[in-house]
Amino acid sequence: MRVLAYPELRLGRGGTRERAIDELERLSPNAPLKSASLNLLYNLSRNLEALSKKTQEDRQFIMRLAPLYQQDREQAVQEGVQQGIQQGLEQGRIQEANLVIRLLQRRFGEIPQNLEETIRNLPVERLEDLGLALLDFDTLTDLDNWLHP
Repeated sequence: MRVLAYPELRLGRGGTRERAIDELERLSPNAPLKSASLNLLYNLSRNLEALSKKTQEDRQFIMRLAPLYQQDREQAVQEGVQQGIQQGLEQGRIQEANLVIRLLQRRFGEIPQNLEETIRNLPVERLEDLGLALLDFDTLTDLDNWLHP
C-alpha cells in the first residue's frame, strides 16, 4: 500500500473542483463568502503546484482557478482604493469645516454651537462658498442668514 505525502490533496477529484470553480464563476463579485472560498481553493492550488507529480486534472484546476483568484484580488484592491478616496474626501471636508470655523472665530469670537454644528455638516461645495462669503459678514447674524436663507 502506497502512502501519499499529502493525502488531503486527493480530496476534490472527479470533477468536484471543476464544479466548485463553475459555481464561483456564476457568483456575483460581491457574493458573501466568494472571496473566502477563492482563497481556500487558491491555497489548495498552491499546494498542488508544490507537488512534483501533478495530474492533468490538477494542472487544469490550477490554470482555471488562477484568473478567478487574480480577478478577486484586483477587485479587493479597487475597493480599497475607493474606500481610501472616500476617507480622504471626508477628511478634507472636515479640515475645511475646521478652517472656516477658525476664521469665523477669529473674526467674531465664539460661534454659537448650533451654527458650528450646521457648518460642520455642510457639503464641501457649501463650505467653499462659505469660506468666500464670510469675508463679507459683519455680524453673526449675517452668518446665520447665510446658513439659513
